[in-house]
Amino acid sequence: MQSISIKGTVRKELGTTASKSLRASGEVPCVIYGGKETIHFSAPILAFRDLVYTSEARVASIELDSKSFVAVIQDMQFDVISDVLTHMDFIEVTPGKAVTINIPVVCTGNARGIRNGGTLKSILRSLRVKGDIKNLPSIIEHDITELKIGEAIRVADLKSNKPFEILNADAAVVATIKMSRKAVLDEDEESEEGAEGEESAEGAEGAEGAKSAPEGEATE
Repeated sequence: MQSISIKGTVRKELGTTASKSLRASGEVPCVIYGGKETIHFSAPILAFRDLVYTSEARVASIELDSKSFVAVIQDMQFDVISDVLTHMDFIEVTPGKAVTINIPVVCTGNARGIRNGGTLKSILRSLRVKGDIKNLPSIIEHDITELKIGEAIRVADLKSNKPFEILNADAAVVATIKMSRKAVLDEDEESEEGAEGEESAEGAEGAEGAKSAPEGEATE
């Protein structure tokens, strides 16, 4: 997992007024939890660009005066009007202790359902994951090449052989291939439907013959 360096300053003044003043000067108020003590600091808003506005999970290497901390994002707050970052909460990473973070899910491969005109619909774009920071990836990839129209990838499908724990429910849908107007049946589906159609036709003919037999006997 890539590490992003952030140089900040320990906050000596806390409270709403002090936070507003920091934001006005282009700084973001932040807090680090989970260590021996809670640490309040601020850093320039541009320092968070590669940590916040990214499609990958990343860890922060935070330098405050003469001390350094490794931390992961716990929470972020944005201005409701301007969508500007206004506050960051971090959890300090302690060696040997598991951390919990959100990791984006990336579907790879050209799904059979998409080749047949279906549409990929992403339901869960990230998963809640717990584990040693050394074993956590930046993204969780899953190959959907064989996924057909109407089929779905669930959390349970992503859990095998992972050195970390996925906390989302096993039955939760991560992504699915939806039917569209341009969609066509997959070859396997066509074969199945063709076989069903032949069986139905044979059954109908047999039923017709059974109905007509008594009429023939009555004529004789």
